[in-house]
Amino acid sequence: MRNSGIFFFFILACLSILAVLAMHARHARAGASAVLAANVGLVKTLGLTDLCLFTEARYTRHPSMADLHSPFQDHPFAMDHFPSGSLVTPPRLLQRAP
Repeated sequence: MRNSGIFFFFILACLSILAVLAMHARHARAGASAVLAANVGLVKTLGLTDLCLFTEARYTRHPSMADLHSPFQDHPFAMDHFPSGSLVTPPRLLQRAP
C-alpha cells in the first residue's frame, strides 16, 4: 500500500471519530437541558451571586469583591501562597490602559 493510501485511511478514521463525537455531543446536550434548568432554579432559590472560581484564598474566590491588599498578607513583596493567585488578573481599574 502506498503512503497516500495510508494517509487517506488515517483521514477517513479521523473524520469518522469526529462524526461520532459530534453525535455524542448532540445526544448529551439534549439530556443536560433538564439538569441545567434545575441548576437555574437552584440559583434563583438560593440567591447566589457569583461563581466561585477557586477555593484556596479569599481574593481568588470572588475577584470582583476582593480587597486590594489581601494578596499581600505578609508584605507587598511576599510570594503568593496559592497557585491560583497567578491565574487571576487584577481588577480592571488597577490595570494600565494600553
